[in-house]
Amino acid sequence: MSINSISEIEFGADLPAFEPDTSLSAGSEFADLVGWTGGRFSSHELAKKEGFPSAIIPGIMSQGYLIAMIHNWAPSAEIKKVDTIFRAPVLADEGHSITGVVTDIDEESSLVEVDLTVTNSKNETRVFGTATVYIP
Repeated sequence: MSINSISEIEFGADLPAFEPDTSLSAGSEFADLVGWTGGRFSSHELAKKEGFPSAIIPGIMSQGYLIAMIHNWAPSAEIKKVDTIFRAPVLADEGHSITGVVTDIDEESSLVEVDLTVTNSKNETRVFGTATVYIP
């Protein structure tokens, strides 16, 4: 269900889960586009030489996926702030899911707080954060 106004939002509501593309090719292409070179984003073997368990997805790409999830839920939303904590790397070529829950609604200012979590296929939290979202 797509949200079009703040009056449609309920406290504690779950946003529809989002499964981002965390493939090695997507992470590598993104890293190239933002000018980040190095093996940690493009090669499992080179990432291991840098101390990672495998290639990783760039952090700003993960943040982009958090924002995409919110826009899938509320296309007219304006993201005012995203605060994230990276607990562990998002590993390339591993399935991940992004979930969100509405934790505060301020109808007077049309602002909504959403808690966001990125988990891997083992249900381990990799990234979590909070978004402040303006909903007209």
